Amino acid sequence: MSLGALDAAAAYGRILSTGASKPAAAGSAAVEGGFGSLVENMIGGAATQMRAAESASSAQIAGKGDLVDVVTAIGAAEQALETVVAVRDKVVNAYQDIMRMQI
Repeated sequence: MSLGALDAAAAYGRILSTGASKPAAAGSAAVEGGFGSLVENMIGGAATQMRAAESASSAQIAGKGDLVDVVTAIGAAEQALETVVAVRDKVVNAYQDIMRMQI
């Protein structure tokens, strides 16, 4: 999977718009909540999107849902999951870069 700079910036903007994490002020020592809470909120949001897609699919199978709602919910869940996977890949790559650094 390839993640462009604009895709990463757009994903980060979506996360910030949900209020998951607030950037630190110039003199501040730490970000409120930090990276761990950012990742936790991303995973929680992805899980919520997947549950919504699953319930929309179940409603459609039962004949009570609309196909457009199912497709929209599945698309949102897919995008949330791809964002989480992209962030995970970037974190793993950064960790590997750090581990390759000479002391």
